[in-house]
Amino acid sequence: MAMKIRLARGGSKKRPFYRVVAADSRMPRDGRFIEKLGTYNPLLPKDSEDRVKLDMERVQYWLDQGAQPTDRVSRFLEAAGAVAKKERNNPKKAVPGKKAQERAEEKAAKAAEAAEAAAAPAEE
Repeated sequence: MAMKIRLARGGSKKRPFYRVVAADSRMPRDGRFIEKLGTYNPLLPKDSEDRVKLDMERVQYWLDQGAQPTDRVSRFLEAAGAVAKKERNNPKKAVPGKKAQERAEEKAAKAAEAAEAAAAPAEE
């Protein structure tokens, strides 16, 4: 059985609340799970102690059994010091889209023209 440590959403519309659970990877996100390991409330401020609560003893047990944490849960575990920090790199995320690149090129061309026009009368 492929186990995952992942988030199961609760809460009402636009008021998310998550349980950190150990579940079979074939089960639906909010479906059947084996054990509740903690909670995550994204509505609380980032420095709040109650934002992420984990039972680290049980989390470590499931990691030892071979359960794979999802990306978000692995970030929680990295912050808690339970797993080693992974190197992440997404260079494409910082690159603007095509339209934004075109606008930037047009703006640069206009600025160059304006600079030339301002410099030309000064030379005469």
